[in-house]
Amino acid sequence: MAKIELNCVDDYIAAQPEPTARALELVRSAIRKGLPKAEEVISYKMPAYKLHGEIVLYFAGWKQHYSLYPVGASLLAAFKDELAAYEVDRGTIRFPLNAPVPVKLIEEIARFRAKNDPSRLVGLWQGFSGPSHGPWLITGIPPQA
Repeated sequence: MAKIELNCVDDYIAAQPEPTARALELVRSAIRKGLPKAEEVISYKMPAYKLHGEIVLYFAGWKQHYSLYPVGASLLAAFKDELAAYEVDRGTIRFPLNAPVPVKLIEEIARFRAKNDPSRLVGLWQGFSGPSHGPWLITGIPPQA
């Protein structure tokens, strides 16, 4: 993708090659259906969806696949069977561009992420003096003191 200023998700999708753009429109639609109250933004130069001021889900397009981020242990456990056909590595689910977009699965993943919204976890550990933001909010496990 050429360096283009991305101000919105429409810009991001329009900057993609045609096969990727078609898939991303379906991904976007599924996420919006699963997260109807989320704010759609660009963060880290990728489309992202915010609930209560926190990013819940990202997606991105690549040459051979598109991806969803972040993927924690609880999501992997909840969708173990459904995700068996896809590459999952380091917090990312990779869906191949040469296969149909699993719209229902993506919608369900978005709903799962909303129910496990990291902003709900802020303040759970009274007296914890660590950072109020970070990856531990997604997993629900605070860093060791």
